[in-house]
Formats: sequence, structure tokens, C-alpha cells
Amino acid sequence: MNIAESAVSRLRELRAEENNPDLKFRVFVQGGGCSGMQYGFTFDEEQNDDDFDFHFEDLTVLVDSMSMEYLRDARIDFREDAMGASF
Repeated sequence: MNIAESAVSRLRELRAEENNPDLKFRVFVQGGGCSGMQYGFTFDEEQNDDDFDFHFEDLTVLVDSMSMEYLRDARIDFREDAMGASF
């Protein structure tokens, strides 16, 4: 798992807006029906026993063990352009 500096910066901003420095960034995969797998992102205060944790300076990224099978070599990026902003 790797995360681009642009994503780390944006996640720090979002965490600051929540005014909770203990929040961790959770990345997960879930079944998406006809369209296949879908990726999800959320902030979480809790780390589960089966979570993998990745540290990028002061930011912790959590991935549950089932999702890790799909995200092992993933790279998370953040982009802003005329169409909007997205991870």
C-alpha cells in the first residue's frame, strides 16, 4: 500500500476539519453487484485486531484483512481539476 503526498496532505486537512487528531484513514473494498468491487474510504477512531496499519508520517491508514487481498499493491492519490476533486 502506498499513498501519494497529495493524498496525505488532503487527508490531514480533512482530519483537521474534524478536529480529532486520533482519526485514522480506513480504506476498504466491498462487493458492488454488477459493477464488481467498490472502494470505500472513511475516518475511524478504532483499529480492529485484524487491521493492517500503514504509517505515513503522522497519518495512519487502516485496511481490514479481507480488503488487503485486493489492496496490497494499491496506490492512493488525490486529484483536483475542473471536474472536481477525488481520491
